[in-house]
Amino acid sequence: MKTERSFPRFTVTKKAAASVKNGHPWIYGEEILSGTEGVGNGELCDAFSEKGTYLGTGLYSEKSKIKLRLLSDNANEKFDESFFARRLGYAIDHRLTVMRNDFECCRLVFGEADGLPGLTVDRYNDILVTQTVSFGMDMRKDMIFRQMISELLKRGVKVSGIFERNDLSLRELEGLPQGKGWYTSDLIGHPEFTLIEICENGIKYSVDIENGQKTGFFLDQKYNRSAASRLANGKKVLDCFTHTGSFAMNAVMGGAAHVTAVDISKDAIELAKQNARLNAMEDKMDFLCTDVFDLLPRLCEEHADYDYVILDPPAFTKSRKTIRDAERGYKEINFRAMKLLRRGGYLATCSCSHFMSNELFLKMLVSASHDAGVTLKLVEARRQSPDHPILLNVPETDYLKFYLFQIV
Repeated sequence: MKTERSFPRFTVTKKAAASVKNGHPWIYGEEILSGTEGVGNGELCDAFSEKGTYLGTGLYSEKSKIKLRLLSDNANEKFDESFFARRLGYAIDHRLTVMRNDFECCRLVFGEADGLPGLTVDRYNDILVTQTVSFGMDMRKDMIFRQMISELLKRGVKVSGIFERNDLSLRELEGLPQGKGWYTSDLIGHPEFTLIEICENGIKYSVDIENGQKTGFFLDQKYNRSAASRLANGKKVLDCFTHTGSFAMNAVMGGAAHVTAVDISKDAIELAKQNARLNAMEDKMDFLCTDVFDLLPRLCEEHADYDYVILDPPAFTKSRKTIRDAERGYKEINFRAMKLLRRGGYLATCSCSHFMSNELFLKMLVSASHDAGVTLKLVEARRQSPDHPILLNVPETDYLKFYLFQIV
């Protein structure tokens, strides 16, 4: 199909054409054969195969390795305000379906998975926290945020403020400045505080949208935390990389006898303590500010007695170049946890790195269990919560692996 529009026209390689036809929305600089001369940064551009077949239209990024992020393969699309309103409406309606009982705190937009590449929007009650990491989205954010507020109001949701968390190194790759702060608009105000209280799985959290990790909270583990809590009844639990104490408190909610929450960050431990007090769980928890890589070997040597170990580490790799180092890190903590646990104990373990594929993660777990002299009995295999949707033809959207095992 050909298009008569006046958008700049790129011709791309056979490899890029095949990738796009298979549903992947990215075209890299080395895959563009011609058409980039004089194209404005963030401009809409059409992609064509060498044979002249229309492939799709996307946003051009002058400085990024990903030169074109496709929005649609509809040659008749106008890409006006109504287009973005529809995309935002689809994204919101999806969350109303899959997160019906948890819509007050969830991810409303997940970039490419919602056909809005480079845009993240998280909802914390009446506050939206956004990240824009592509030039084309950033230059259209006024219009997009206006449409977002409008689409939410249509569904009875009021927005009191939008806080931008654009303190991301990815923005520099796009030629965009880093920064964070309240978004200025006539439609919304600037709330006085950036500490927000939310409730997830019946547990209250104080969320720092200005200084917390990501947009303030890890929403993608919502249902994994609930699944982990179901194994905790009566058990002595060690929660490693606790961050805000979320898995630890879910274990307490699940009836754990006692939970030790561990993190290397003093700020994280203080916030976890604050959250424990907020939920009157202090008598069931204690906290350690230490490096998990040092702690686990020491606990093994001391023959410490735990029934349940939870491993929720940060991403050990954000690049294919460091995947082997990451694999060694994952194996070390999982091996030590398996050695620490008694037979019949339970292990919750996960990876949030896209580059650590599910196949590689499982291979690592098998190797760790072999070295530890144990067998893993699978209780449950999970992914990120459905407000972070996975597109099967876009592997970058499939990043969180979460497993529950019994040690036998």
